[in-house]
Amino acid sequence: METSGDPFPSDWSPPPIEFLNPRPPQDAQGTSAEGSEPQHADGDLKAGPASPEELFCSLACQSQQADVPEPSCSPPDSGNYVNSLDCLLQEKRLLVEKFAVSLQDIPQVHPGESVFLPRRYPLPCFLDASQLKPHSALEELFLNAPPSQQLFFLRSSLLSTLYLHSTRPCPVPVLQWLLKLLAWPPDTSSRAFGLLWDLSVDELFHQSADEDVRPWCPSLQEVMELLHSLGAHSPTAYLPGPCSRWDLCESEASLDGGDKEQQDPPQETALDMCLSNIYKFLTLCVYVRPGVYTDATLLGLTELLCRTGLDVGLRLLPKTNLQQLLLQLLECVREWPGKLQRLCRALSWVSDHHHNLLAVVQLFPDVTPRGRWVLLPALMTSLQTDPEKLSLLSRLLGLMKPSALRQHLGFQPSTPCQEQWPKASAELDHKVCYLCHSLLTLAGVVVSSQDVTPEHWGELQLLCMQLDRHINTHIRESPQAMHRTRLKDLATQTYIRWQELLAHCQPKAKYFRPWKDL
Repeated sequence: METSGDPFPSDWSPPPIEFLNPRPPQDAQGTSAEGSEPQHADGDLKAGPASPEELFCSLACQSQQADVPEPSCSPPDSGNYVNSLDCLLQEKRLLVEKFAVSLQDIPQVHPGESVFLPRRYPLPCFLDASQLKPHSALEELFLNAPPSQQLFFLRSSLLSTLYLHSTRPCPVPVLQWLLKLLAWPPDTSSRAFGLLWDLSVDELFHQSADEDVRPWCPSLQEVMELLHSLGAHSPTAYLPGPCSRWDLCESEASLDGGDKEQQDPPQETALDMCLSNIYKFLTLCVYVRPGVYTDATLLGLTELLCRTGLDVGLRLLPKTNLQQLLLQLLECVREWPGKLQRLCRALSWVSDHHHNLLAVVQLFPDVTPRGRWVLLPALMTSLQTDPEKLSLLSRLLGLMKPSALRQHLGFQPSTPCQEQWPKASAELDHKVCYLCHSLLTLAGVVVSSQDVTPEHWGELQLLCMQLDRHINTHIRESPQAMHRTRLKDLATQTYIRWQELLAHCQPKAKYFRPWKDL
């Protein structure tokens, strides 16, 4: 079999490839940059076969014109460009809003009230000795001395030499003058308090059985004036003190004396020290003379002291002396529990904020029976039966659920427009959860103050079921609503605490489950 040609060619060089050869660039009409003739778009035989490079560029342009929208082909600096900076920023804002966490949370500390205004210098304090007759040369020197020298008598303990351990009691104007000095800075206030305390105790222990001499106690009006001199600014409750015959500059100079190098304590600390001295002295007064004040005066003094305990600057400071005084005032009320409802109504007027009212109720420790009586009527002012029963609290848990509180707080005289509705709804939801948090905290305090016995096992179990049904199951947590998480956490902790009380309390043998009460 013969074959045509040489099967083994002598030229082994590769065939020519045209698309590797460089070509001059062309414009949109097919004209080359060197002025050659335009190329035919249909690739006729005159122009020759198209190279792979030309075919690839042609198909790419056609694909872009068919699939990609026109704005994507515009330059980056144009306004219709899809990946412009404004579009990227808008997408970022939407992403942040989607996963943003709300800053509205339930604060752990009550907001407080602005009770005491800042006051740099104390009010002038004048001793009215016009009706006093001196019994010694030293007393005559003290009574006739100017105010600055009278303060020197107090600081140098000469005043203690005059009236302490004396057969004659200290004159009332001098005691009233010492009481006014309790509103001065801590250096003077502590000295005046120490002398007042020693004079009262000395008079109590040195009086004979035949004498009806009792330690002096300030009136409600004097206590109100004392708080006013500390900076209390309620015009309806506090009246200004008497006018002074000496100006404030002399008062400031006499107060500083030789202690100008010492720095004054912060205003909140100084105010707390002065109030502590006042609380201690009033506690001594009502302890040694339980019947010195009427029930109406005791209730007015209790309301006044609870208002002072809500001062913004004193929120984080301990109030042990105030709590001890409040408990002593409750023990002095004669008509008990007849005055309980009136007391709770008066305490509800102390502040308009529910968290502040919770802080007021917590000022009454549950270490005494009367202190425990105040807790439940604070939740239910129309008290008709014994507050020791937990069944009264079970009636209130149904009213504490968020849906019921939303209906109570949702009433507004003017309905917001459609654009403001989401913001108004979020604010209403925060108010509802905040109020429910305060009420649930107070409910937990009420249960903790009760002596849970086997007789109360059924009532406590009913409280647990109502807590889980009305409050715990109605709270939907959300990253945009941290107040719901805080309320959910409180409801869970309260439920666990009540379940622990149930575990330590054995029920009676015959017990009917109160499912029908739900």
